[in-house]
Order: sequence, then structure tokens, then C-alpha cells
Amino acid sequence: MEPQLEYRVTDSVATVVIRHPEKRNAMTAAMWRSLPTLLEELAGDAAVRALVLTGEGRTFCAGADISTLRGSPEEAQGLAVRAEQALAAFPKPTLAAIRGHCVGGGAQLAAACDLRFAEEGALFGVTPAKLGIVYPASSTRRLVSLVGPATAKYLLFSGELVDAQRALRTGLVDEVLPGGELGKRVAEFTRVLVSRSQLTQAAAKEFADGRTDRDAHWTGQARASGDTAEGVAAFLERRQPRFGWRVPTSG
Repeated sequence: MEPQLEYRVTDSVATVVIRHPEKRNAMTAAMWRSLPTLLEELAGDAAVRALVLTGEGRTFCAGADISTLRGSPEEAQGLAVRAEQALAAFPKPTLAAIRGHCVGGGAQLAAACDLRFAEEGALFGVTPAKLGIVYPASSTRRLVSLVGPATAKYLLFSGELVDAQRALRTGLVDEVLPGGELGKRVAEFTRVLVSRSQLTQAAAKEFADGRTDRDAHWTGQARASGDTAEGVAAFLERRQPRFGWRVPTSG
């Protein structure tokens, strides 16, 4: 089967699967190109309220397919950055579910997600120093925002792999699950995500990502949505809230 990105939507959660098992789910140029288009499609689907990115089988993503770097490394890196930025800009919560290797371009994609859950035994590495590649400025800043400058330098300078427990301690991942428990935990947590206020999530995502010019916008959205009144009423009535605000879709 050709390397590709596959997806499914179940119970308001879109799951995107990186599928290239012959090369530990390494991303080809075609896969990098297809990801922004796929994300745009899913962002415009009102039924999708959260997104999970994972790899087929026992590996998340071993990075970029190195054969794609033989022609124009700059072009290949540009494709990866555009895919990373599209994932970071996805307007709903995103979660990377990580097994096995999460290295190079795989780590770049995982870092662009809002959250990262890993299975014990997962290995993480940011490896451009092994290839003489200058890691993109935007990707470096994203990594620093997650783990701080000291850990980012450790990863970038050495290209060494770190285990899931060290990734947890440094903030590279949010939860580490025992073997065989990752899928169950991701399903459980995404059920929580889709039950919560999209208004709260969308505003929090912008603020956490450093947006500083939308305070008035979100105040107005909150006032007009009625979600706060609904949330308070549901709490007092001991029922699930029925939040009405939705992430705007184009087209």
C-alpha cells in the first residue's frame, strides 16, 4: 500500500493516521503536502470537535523519509513547516497519541499538537544535527515553548533520543500510559474534550498560543453565545450542559 494519511471521524473525533509502515511511518513529500488540505477539510466539518494524530501500528512517526532530502532539502523542509503550521492552526483541540518512535519530523508534528499522550517505551528525538540541517526557526520556538531553552538545546544539539518518562518530566508530553492503555485513555479523554465548551477551548487555544489582539473579540463572543448562562444552569441542575457556540466554518 502506498504511504498515505488516513482518517476517520467517530463520535465527533477525527483520527488522522500516518501510514508508511515500511519506513516506520516516515513522512513522504506527498504526505507532507496532503496534510494541510486534509486539516482544512476536517476544520470545516462541524461534526468534528477534536482531532487525534497517531501512527499506524507500534510507531508514531520516524520523521521525514530521508530519500526526499536528496533533491532539495530546503523544499522538503518547507513542506514540513507548512504541515506543522497547519496542524498548530487547527481551530479545535488536537492530541498526538504516540507509540514507539516520535523522531525528527514526527516530533515536529507532535509538538504542533495541543497535547501529547505517549505509551511507555516511546522514544523522542529532534535530529537535524545528525544531518547537518538547520532546524526551522518557527519549529525551534515551538519546541522551546514546550520544554524550555535548556531541554530544547539538549535535544537539538545532540540529536539524542529520550524516553517517555524524561519527555514527561520536561513537558514534551502530558501523560504517559502503560503498554496497551494508550488507546483507551485517548478515547476517554477525547470524550471529555467534545463535551466541553468549544468557546472556552477556542479562546484558550488562541491565548495560550500567544495571540494578544483578540481579548475584545472573545469577550463579545462569550456575551453573545449564552454558553456561560447554560453552563451555570447545567451545573445547578446537575445535568450535562448544551453549549451552543461552535467554531465558525468557511464555505
